[in-house]
Parts: sequence; structure tokens; C-alpha cells
Amino acid sequence: MSLSIDRIAHETGTIILVSDGRSLCALDYEEYEPRMMRLLRARCPDARLVERDDPQGFSSRIRAYLAGALDAIEAVPVETGGTVFQQRVWQALRTIPAGSTRSYGALAALLGQPGASRAVGHANSLNPVAIVVPCHRVVGANGKLTGYAGGIERKRWLLAHEGASLDLPPRRPAA
Repeated sequence: MSLSIDRIAHETGTIILVSDGRSLCALDYEEYEPRMMRLLRARCPDARLVERDDPQGFSSRIRAYLAGALDAIEAVPVETGGTVFQQRVWQALRTIPAGSTRSYGALAALLGQPGASRAVGHANSLNPVAIVVPCHRVVGANGKLTGYAGGIERKRWLLAHEGASLDLPPRRPAA
């Protein structure tokens, strides 16, 4: 099996995406490439990666989103693999509109499992297609930013980019 891989330069860091020819099956930031590849190899152990510019137009759609066309990624097909529960969580993430956030508990309740907020958080952390499956839109019960595999500052950037109302203290400049 051959998978296409492309890289997108962006102010938040280089983004890597992988396509199977029909769907986006991985997207992450360059410094997390080993994690992305580990998750991808678990699903596609015999896959061969081939550098390809803008596979299926997915890179163009990501660039459009990053440039402000927030709806550019809504219809991007994804192939995430994962357990049935993880797939349900990742599908539910795609129902959160750009500029909105949900708590882990609210997402668990949406899935009909109100006591499963930790399981939702764990599934969120294993999301293989960042940004398009918008795990960055999930926040703590108090509305505060919580973990994000791409880093909290990227999560903050993505949410601000989407126009989410963030009740967060301004970040401190690095010393």
C-alpha cells in the first residue's frame, strides 16, 4: 500500500499530512512526526510513504483553513482507524463548529456516556488527524485550555484563529 505524504509550512510550525488516496489518514506537526508515524504504522504496517504535493487537494484545503476559510476542512474525508469508541469521539469532534468549544464532559454526554469524560480525553489524545478532526476545540470543564498533542500554544492559536471566545489569562512572554 502506498500513502502520500506532504508538508505545509506555517507560522505555527510545519504540518505533515498523509493521504491514502481517498481520505486524510494522518495530520500532525513536524516535531510530533514520530508519534504520528507510530499511530499510522499501527494501522498500516506495510505502507510505503511517497512524497507528493497536495494529495487529493488536501494540503490546499488545510492552507485555506489556516488562511481564514474555516469551512475549507469541513468536508475533508478522514480515515482514522481506532476503536469503535474512539471513532465515535472523533466523529463527534467534527460536529463542534469552528469558533466553539465543548468540555470533555459535554462531549461524553453527547455520546450518551456522561461518565466517560476521561475516556473521551484519552481518545482525544490519540486523534490521528489533528485540525480536521478538531480535538483542539475540547477544553476543561472550567473552560480552560487543557492538553493538546500539538502543544497548548498551538491550541490557543487554533481557537483564536477560529474566533473562539477564550476566557484565558494572556500568555506570559518567554523570559
